[in-house]
Amino acid sequence: MKRQNIVESFNSAIEGFIYVFRTQRNMRLHFIIGLGVILMGLFLNFSYLELIILCLTIAFVLFAEMFNTALEHTIDIVKEGFHPLARIVKDISAGAVLLSSIAAIIVGYTLFSARLGVRLEDNVIKIQQSSWHITFIILLVILALVVLSKLLLHSGTPLRGGMPSGHSAIAFSIWTILSLLYPRSLVVFLVFILAFLVARSRIRDNVHSFLEVLSGSALGVLVTLLIFQILRR
Repeated sequence: MKRQNIVESFNSAIEGFIYVFRTQRNMRLHFIIGLGVILMGLFLNFSYLELIILCLTIAFVLFAEMFNTALEHTIDIVKEGFHPLARIVKDISAGAVLLSSIAAIIVGYTLFSARLGVRLEDNVIKIQQSSWHITFIILLVILALVVLSKLLLHSGTPLRGGMPSGHSAIAFSIWTILSLLYPRSLVVFLVFILAFLVARSRIRDNVHSFLEVLSGSALGVLVTLLIFQILRR
């Protein structure tokens, strides 16, 4: 292979970036969000250190997306047919993109909240006084516990099948939240019926067993009660 000079190397690198930007929707989304975040940082007069942290974080997300695309294309070249290990490698690279995006959200929230004068103590108080924030936290925790349980038990996929039933956990969590917020409302009874129908449909469609649905329902109720007790004390 002919060795490239410095101009050709830069040209190849730029073409690689343009290819990923043109063909990958997530890359375009990350780039546009990152550009907007940097402009907001300049508007809020971020310090040099804050801008450096922001740029490095955004670059890390873009790098992960480009690496994921390159790895997927490499696997497609080496292995034309389906192979379980090829799928695992692709899933791992996609997970790296997800992890970098979560880290970027945390870094961005920390930098912007500090610049806007929002203290962590104030946010905690607002969360404790806001039913919407508590509901969001509960559903997020339940989703994480369901996925983690399935991974540890090697049961089903993260979002379908296996122990426990995520749909049942979310449905009965919502019912428990409404029961705690509006104990004497007719809506509580109606939502319970909907939660029961959701759980029943998982069994009827042979997606989950009765035990998986029962464990998911119990998980949703118990986690909701626990988080409410912690945040509303």
